[in-house]
Amino acid sequence: VDVPGKALQCVIITKLPFSVPNEPAVEAKMEFLQAQNKNPFLHYQLPQAIILLKQGFGRLIRSQEDKGVVVILDPRLKSRSYGKMFLNSLPQCEITSSLSKVKEFMKANPMP
Repeated sequence: VDVPGKALQCVIITKLPFSVPNEPAVEAKMEFLQAQNKNPFLHYQLPQAIILLKQGFGRLIRSQEDKGVVVILDPRLKSRSYGKMFLNSLPQCEITSSLSKVKEFMKANPMP
């Protein structure tokens, strides 16, 4: 779905988009990587989740004029070491945990 401009100003992501490890295709890929002595999380699940998060972020920002807030509610973004990999993969933006900053932004950029 493409919603350009001020019609879309906020995307809420409730959890990091990791694949379900017991889905047959995911399980097969993980077993293949393990057989090659590779860490399936680092070589498959994490990169795939980062791509999906970037795609979710991209739903909001479609052009240079688009502005908005992406809210990521998953505490693992801050509590796990891989959280920085997710944040570093995003386009340049302000990152905050401050609700007041989000309110200020929304007030300064009202919907039509």
